[in-house]
Amino acid sequence: MAGIDANAFFKEDFIMKLVPLADKVVLKQSEAEETTKSGIILTAQSQEKPQYADVIAVGPGGNVDGKEVTMHVKVGDRVIYSKYAGTDVKLGDENYIVVKQSDIIAIVED
Repeated sequence: MAGIDANAFFKEDFIMKLVPLADKVVLKQSEAEETTKSGIILTAQSQEKPQYADVIAVGPGGNVDGKEVTMHVKVGDRVIYSKYAGTDVKLGDENYIVVKQSDIIAIVED
């Protein structure tokens, strides 16, 4: 890129954004519990990966593998998803998981 200052392109205000395609949903995992209900402090190895997360972005749905998919989750929903589902993504200092909508088991309502 002749004549373009690379530092000008990657300014601090440059924000990367995950935009899911088709039936994909971007989730921000809830933090793992650091203590048990009885007050025992857990080490990093013994902290179980939580299965609930907040919806950060939702794909448009549409025709996926020959089937019409309607998206039932929306940004801001808190959901429970399958334990081994999705792809872990690190973007900057944040960790996300990208799952298919069908990997979401339930929407948590207050």
